[in-house]
Amino acid sequence: MKNKSLIFLGVFCLSIFSCTDGFDEMNTDPNNPTNISPQYLLPFAIERSVDRYWGGNARFERLNIDGAMLWVQQLSRNIYSNEGDNYGITPTFYNNTWKSFYTDGLVNFQRIIEQSKADGNLPNTNYEGIALVMRSWTFSLLTDLYGPIPYKEAIKGSAAEPVYNPTFDNMDVVYSGLLADLKEANEKLKVGGPAVSGDILYNGDIMKWKKFANSLRVRLANRQAAKKAAETKAVLAEILGNPSTYPIFTSNDDNAVLKNTDSRPSNNEFNEVMIVGGRTDWNLSKTVVDKLLALKDTRLAVFGTPVKGVYEGIPNGLPDAIATTYLSSAATLGNYFTKASAPSVLMTYSELQLDLAEAAIDGDITGSADEYFKKGINASFTQFGATIPADYFTTVGAVSKEKILDQKWIALFGQGVEAWTEYRRTGYPIMPAKDPRAVFENNGIIPTRLPYPTTEYSLNKTKLDAGISLIGKDDMQVKLWWSEK
Repeated sequence: MKNKSLIFLGVFCLSIFSCTDGFDEMNTDPNNPTNISPQYLLPFAIERSVDRYWGGNARFERLNIDGAMLWVQQLSRNIYSNEGDNYGITPTFYNNTWKSFYTDGLVNFQRIIEQSKADGNLPNTNYEGIALVMRSWTFSLLTDLYGPIPYKEAIKGSAAEPVYNPTFDNMDVVYSGLLADLKEANEKLKVGGPAVSGDILYNGDIMKWKKFANSLRVRLANRQAAKKAAETKAVLAEILGNPSTYPIFTSNDDNAVLKNTDSRPSNNEFNEVMIVGGRTDWNLSKTVVDKLLALKDTRLAVFGTPVKGVYEGIPNGLPDAIATTYLSSAATLGNYFTKASAPSVLMTYSELQLDLAEAAIDGDITGSADEYFKKGINASFTQFGATIPADYFTTVGAVSKEKILDQKWIALFGQGVEAWTEYRRTGYPIMPAKDPRAVFENNGIIPTRLPYPTTEYSLNKTKLDAGISLIGKDDMQVKLWWSEK
């Protein structure tokens, strides 16, 4: 990965110069170029977007470990329950998540697209395709987090006809656009085509980018299946029926993973918070520990570190005075996740197979739901370096939609945002009754979305109000478009 500070300086300069198109050649310093090429923009935008998705490291805005992983009961807090574990968050949490995905990620992916398209100043169809995949991934996160978002008119502040107050598009509109964009990205990406540099995700392997584009398209199609059945079936049939044209992940080697390093600032965000920063505020949730113990699931040894050989989790939402009593006995997050070089995962072969298992059991594709189910589980064990017990599938039992989603929740351990999205969409896994000692905000309801940032209220209120009208109100209890329950 690239040095964040140097690249940020370059992007900051680009932001300044983008507003000075009135300067003529006499006012242009050849030693300070006003355009930064894709090879520098790409690693910055990928790293900043993935780090934000993986959680960030600033207190009060850690999306993963102070939000999604707590809400889906993968982790729990042993102190400061009001920082996410009791469903309370601060404006900084949802303000800076929005800001970072738009300004650090989307703006720069769009700059790469503009530079790399056929009539751009640096034509390169592979840069264009890569940026289109990452732009789609980032937009999908935003709409899954907030609901309606600026999409069609977004990131056009420096366009020939600038849009400073973009309209909020409903989720179904965003999803349709993303599915079309990912199909276009697959077409733009040319194996054997122009070379790319600065690709910190796949190191210039264009076939893997094509697989990621189409696998992500499967994920999004599956998520909208309950609302757009015919469109979903058509998309899945097109992809699965033409593997040479629309390749998808075929093994863990294809996983979309940001490989972090042992050196700061390119270490894993969990490492930065828990090891470098010395924060010990988190333990495994009782929910995930109890589930994996009941299944005799060996992935538990990867997810957590036991105390005196015993795995115990902390119930979510406990007040600090009670939660701290677990400090000497509760399992902590495993080294697999906290070491500096721990990977930041965007999407895996395991998730893809479980998506297909769900699609098969729902009747959206042909094929064996059981076969996809077992492939997904096996891939997850392999991904985490765990040995699957010989009788594991007997313990799990016959495939069902609930069991597919249970296994997806386990396979997505660490990817709290995706696990939270699947829970909000399907209602699975079924969470245990709340501990009677727990105290929750949000009327005790697991958050269903993030509130809109305060900046939208002050700078784009008319369009924001229209966006809010699409979902009813701006709170953390409104169900989003793809919700099945």
